[in-house]
Amino acid sequence: MPTLTLTRPKPPAAPAAPDLEHPRTASHVAVHEPAEQDAPWVVQRGETQHFRVGADLARLIRALDGTRDHRELADTLGTPWTADDIGTAVRSLADKKLLDDGTPPRKVRRVKLVPPLTVQFTVLRPDRLLRRMAPLTRLLFRRSVSVAATVIALGGLLALAVCSPQLGDAVSRPMHLTAYLAVVVGIVATTAVHEFAHGAVLTHHGGRPTRMGFMLFYMSPAFFCDVSDGWRLGQPRHRVQIALAGVFVQAVAAGAAAIAALFVPADSGWRGPLLVMALTTYITCAVNLLPLVKLDGYIALMSHLDISHLREKAMTDALAALSRAAFGGHYRRELPGKPWAVPYGLACLLFPLYLVGTALTLWSGMLQRLGFTGAALFALGIGYLLWRLAKGYVKLAVTARRSGARPARVLAVSLAGAALIAAAAAGIKVPATYSAGYTVADDGTVSLVVQDGSGGGQLLTEGARVELRRNGLLSRPLLATGRLESVASKPQTAPLSALIPVSGGSDLLPVRGYPLTVDGVPAERSGVAEVDAGTHPLGTWLAVTYLSPLLP
Repeated sequence: MPTLTLTRPKPPAAPAAPDLEHPRTASHVAVHEPAEQDAPWVVQRGETQHFRVGADLARLIRALDGTRDHRELADTLGTPWTADDIGTAVRSLADKKLLDDGTPPRKVRRVKLVPPLTVQFTVLRPDRLLRRMAPLTRLLFRRSVSVAATVIALGGLLALAVCSPQLGDAVSRPMHLTAYLAVVVGIVATTAVHEFAHGAVLTHHGGRPTRMGFMLFYMSPAFFCDVSDGWRLGQPRHRVQIALAGVFVQAVAAGAAAIAALFVPADSGWRGPLLVMALTTYITCAVNLLPLVKLDGYIALMSHLDISHLREKAMTDALAALSRAAFGGHYRRELPGKPWAVPYGLACLLFPLYLVGTALTLWSGMLQRLGFTGAALFALGIGYLLWRLAKGYVKLAVTARRSGARPARVLAVSLAGAALIAAAAAGIKVPATYSAGYTVADDGTVSLVVQDGSGGGQLLTEGARVELRRNGLLSRPLLATGRLESVASKPQTAPLSALIPVSGGSDLLPVRGYPLTVDGVPAERSGVAEVDAGTHPLGTWLAVTYLSPLLP
């Protein structure tokens, strides 16, 4: 008869700890000598993390081979080290995970999550390619080339001003799918060159870019090039040049597109797409220069001030100021003597929320017209905003408690804040608008169209006022107004331009059509329809306006 043997499961292994008496530098840690005169020593952990240290600490890290204790290390290194100093430094290095604790180094992953909402996908290691391109980079660094490029970048702005009527028309009407694809390809190409420019300038100044690829940055596709090796450079202006190289290249590309639009025949159909590409690229450059998120403008500001992790330190000081005002307590400044640190940190805390909120506002109409899919995307965006707010408040409260704030005051302020939010959600009245599409039949009949299965019909009431607008990229001019005749619908088909700003194509989309009475049949065969959905409390407005397709 077989026997059954029971074995007690092994307890989980305790986390590894480094040997602090005979410390050894971790295998994934490297110490870099100054790359040039007056440059700092740099300790590199893994591929992307760099720490600037003094020469004495760099010598200590290099000497940690696991064979000597603190006294022997002090004897080896000499002045200014003592055994006690060695012990203090070793504990600090252990906290920064620079010592060998027996854990094998992590494999380099091609997919990396960068909080709060960025996912990077490494595609290539660009250092060899950029070293081969060094002669071209040196050529582009000549003053004559730089002046010519600057003239093109600024001349493009003048070209946009000259073509402002055509530009206004291009962004206020749908664009053909072929033109869309051309614009997207152009923007993707300039963005890729933008990242190569960062790496090329870093290589030109003696650094080594480690990774290049694409990423999802706050839900938007983008490219990246890891130039953190630039912290080895001694002159801040070189790091500023690296940070701004990509924006400069993109501005030149935008200027070239705008100037080219001047010479394209107006009836060719390509002047509008060129102007749209130029405008979009210039806007991208402007956003990139904002120093409130981890984009090129922030890297340039941090490099100019020569303060590593500037944004994180400023946000810590801002949280401390908020905690002190709301909960009391005592806090240590990360950036003492910098009076601008707190307002800058507050702006950095709020700007990601503003960025996502603005994106949702700009695209909210199109998300509504996409029915269930659009509502799901909007719900994800709202969920992210709420998560960021909740996470920030929890961090604020935890910081306050650690800094000596009284628990009763923390609880009272939290309850008061929750009550204020609830009162605002219930008491503030907001007019709701439901975004749909419209079509004009061959006999001149105008119908309001809602994507089949979107659930948006429940927001429609007989006699509701409707505005018919052209479905443009950035602008939606009013074409006509009308009233909803009936809430009874019938199945029909509609073109893409009734939902998204794309022209051309047949009536392929299955929709529900509602009869409209209009004051004049619009010249556009299809476009956007905005329906007055009444006035609701703020909380109800959010659900009615954006989340209704997800609700039972």
